[in-house]
Amino acid sequence: MKKKYSGIIIPAITPLTESFQLDKAGVKNMFTNFRANEVKPFILGTTGEAASLPNDLKRDYIKLAGELKQGTDQVYVGIASNRFEESVTLAKYAFDNGADAVAAHLPYYYKLSESQIKKYFEQLAEKCGGPLIVYNIPATTHMSLPLKVIDELSQHPNIVGVKDSEQNEDRVRESIGLWKEREDFSYFLGWAARSAVALLNGSDGLIPSSGNLFPGIYNDMAQAAKLGDAEAVDALQHKSDLVGKLYQSGRLLGESLWALKVLMFNSGICQPYVMPPLRAQSAEEEANLLKGLHELMMNEGLDVKIDICE
Repeated sequence: MKKKYSGIIIPAITPLTESFQLDKAGVKNMFTNFRANEVKPFILGTTGEAASLPNDLKRDYIKLAGELKQGTDQVYVGIASNRFEESVTLAKYAFDNGADAVAAHLPYYYKLSESQIKKYFEQLAEKCGGPLIVYNIPATTHMSLPLKVIDELSQHPNIVGVKDSEQNEDRVRESIGLWKEREDFSYFLGWAARSAVALLNGSDGLIPSSGNLFPGIYNDMAQAAKLGDAEAVDALQHKSDLVGKLYQSGRLLGESLWALKVLMFNSGICQPYVMPPLRAQSAEEEANLLKGLHELMMNEGLDVKIDICE
């Protein structure tokens, strides 16, 4: 079954200049890398520092992403905000500029009941003006979307899928069982460490942050899973784990985003700046990162193979 929303979608970083403007050359390089590896971008999500970005920068990013679309490219846009109308406005702007679907997690201040969660997403789906992907990320919202509620929301004609970043393997398997045979609803795992489990059990796709640097790992993994080659999938999962460990191990989420940008800067993709309150770490940390990247690329045969924009 070929679903409209499927495959490898990368939760893209937001390339920034030193003055905290959009690094447009970096965006172009990143999208070129994605296209070369047959993956799709999801901009303005958690990895994209969306909660910290001003609205004018978000609009600049959306507009550029739309301009960079080619052929059958798909672009996904995060619209989450603590202000409902702000999410709706951004969604409409995204669709006006070529977005194929938008994604939103819960507002993250007040703890909500199940009925409030359901009503929030239903209202957003009615107002946003296009296909909506529900995003479950308890690490930042401090609330988990119950599978029962997601399943009820999946019946809404404008809600086309879920991205789930909750780190619970039983939940992964149960989710796939619920929606594997649904043509109108897609399940994406946003937990790179269980990519192999998801793909081998029939997930519609992945949304792994490690794919910002080496997206080919996940495209290759998806192709191997389609062929039923579990050995190849597991070998690629090992590479994914090594990439994730390089920039995530021992770091808070925000620190890992800086580390990821440093690695991408060293690979010639974009500049390394993060938006406050995130900040650069020490020169020693940076040196250790780059040493680790060099060793990983040598040992695992990884490389970034794109033509870099000046």
